[in-house]
Amino acid sequence: MSATVSDVANLIEKIAPFRFAEEWDNPGLQVGNKDWPVKKVWVALDPTPDVVDAACNSKVDLLITHHPLIFNPVKSIDFASPAGSVIHKAAVCGLTIFSAHTNLDSAEGGLNDLLAFRIGLKNTSILCGSCETGKCKFVVYVPAGHEQNVIKSLFETRAGIIGSYTCCSFRSTGKGTFRPGSSARPFIGEIGEISDVDEVRIEAVAGKTDIPEVIAHVRKSHPYEKMAYDVYPLCDYDRKSGMGRVGELEGKTELYIFAEMIKRKLALKNVKIAGNPRLSVTHAAVCAGSGSGLLKDFFKSGAQVYITGDLRYHDARAAEAEERGLIDIGHFASEHIIVEELAKRLKVMTKEAGYDILIEACGIEHDPFDVL
Repeated sequence: MSATVSDVANLIEKIAPFRFAEEWDNPGLQVGNKDWPVKKVWVALDPTPDVVDAACNSKVDLLITHHPLIFNPVKSIDFASPAGSVIHKAAVCGLTIFSAHTNLDSAEGGLNDLLAFRIGLKNTSILCGSCETGKCKFVVYVPAGHEQNVIKSLFETRAGIIGSYTCCSFRSTGKGTFRPGSSARPFIGEIGEISDVDEVRIEAVAGKTDIPEVIAHVRKSHPYEKMAYDVYPLCDYDRKSGMGRVGELEGKTELYIFAEMIKRKLALKNVKIAGNPRLSVTHAAVCAGSGSGLLKDFFKSGAQVYITGDLRYHDARAAEAEERGLIDIGHFASEHIIVEELAKRLKVMTKEAGYDILIEACGIEHDPFDVL
């Protein structure tokens, strides 16, 4: 069965839901068209000019990368610039570029879980994950007899979507009270008098970014001069997604021995360590990519050592002061492991879906850093 970019994007959504992406991130379609047909897919870490050239020469239809090509709004596209040349090459060759970034980092079974598994951590939990889901509960109060118009208006927005279900809501009845002021134009009641009104409470889930549109649209069909509504952030206290992981080692070891073990397991040429080499280690924290931003979360976690990339001088000094250890395995090494894994998972999923697609891991990438 033939497939489109949109079909493959839906499979990626199952692996790494885009709601898990950080607010500053820009995963998803970077260049191309979701309706374009897909016969051949490459998975890579970065949409570099070399990778895109090789993909075009290999007649790849869809390039899935971990790092997005575009992070910030584009004001101009200069074909002479690195990003512009990639956009131009992809457009000319009909190559779609699609990214799964921090959503893939955070998702259960995603990059951070893979890194923790490769290192050998057990009983892992989230290193940094707000309980917020990115969704809110929108609640509006309507005079009895007018609720159908408001509900109809509510479902014309993106509110009320729960999983594969739409138009999800709940209603309850009660008494509302209010006293209109001298400048009010009340729909019900008299100025200066307290009114008791039979009202219906209508509630539905909505995305945090969709709330302004929901409020504006529902207000158009609400009979009150001043619409009464509430918005509550929703939390998931049993969430299995978030940045970084913390877990247990098989047994107690020392920092330098643990670092040597990581080198061996991840087939690394070198790692950097900070802290007492003889530090006793039973628990470790990991964060794929650039993890210095989660250093405070590491200190709070109770783990003795933190494995990540792009650590700085002052991070090492802070770890020393806390009597903790750091192991910097590099940005590339901490993330490139997802390329083969994602390709394997997509192969299984496309086969189960009946799609006729060839999926391959890009084999030409290398760490831009080397140590002499």
